[in-house]
Amino acid sequence: MNQVLTIPGRFFTPDDAENIPTGELRPVAGTPMDFRSPKPIGQDIEADYEPLHLQGGYDHNWEVFCDPCAVLSDPVSGRTMAVSTDCPGIQFYAGNFLNEMGKGGVYYGKRSGVALETQFYPDALHHPEWPQPVTKAGETYHSETVYRFTW
Repeated sequence: MNQVLTIPGRFFTPDDAENIPTGELRPVAGTPMDFRSPKPIGQDIEADYEPLHLQGGYDHNWEVFCDPCAVLSDPVSGRTMAVSTDCPGIQFYAGNFLNEMGKGGVYYGKRSGVALETQFYPDALHHPEWPQPVTKAGETYHSETVYRFTW
C-alpha cells in the first residue's frame, strides 16, 4: 500500500453491486479515484466512497489517453514501472481479495499485490458510446502494451 501510483486518467468506469459497469464515465476529480498526481495506493483505499465499498478497494477501469498511462513506483527501492498501451483503458486492481498460498508456500494476503491491466472498457459491447473491442471476420487485431522498468 506504500507504492506510489499515477494514472493520468480523468475518468473511471464505476461498477454496480454485481461488478458490472454502470455505463457512466465518472470524473476522478475530488474523489479517492484521482491518481492524476502521484499518491500512495493506501492513502484513500479505505475512503468512504461507494465505488470503493462495492469492490472492497480499487478494482476499476480508468480511461487511457496519454503515454505512459500509469506509473507505479516504490519509494524504498526506487524501482519504477511505467505502462504504455494503445488500448483505451487500464484496470487497476489492488489485491482486495487475495487470500492464498503461492509458490514456495508463501502466503499472499489481502492487498499484497497489485495489477495494472490494459484493456477495452469492461462491458463495452453494452455501451456503444465507448471504444468497441470488435474485430470483424477477415480483419486482424493487433494491440501493444509495454511495461518499462527502471531502478
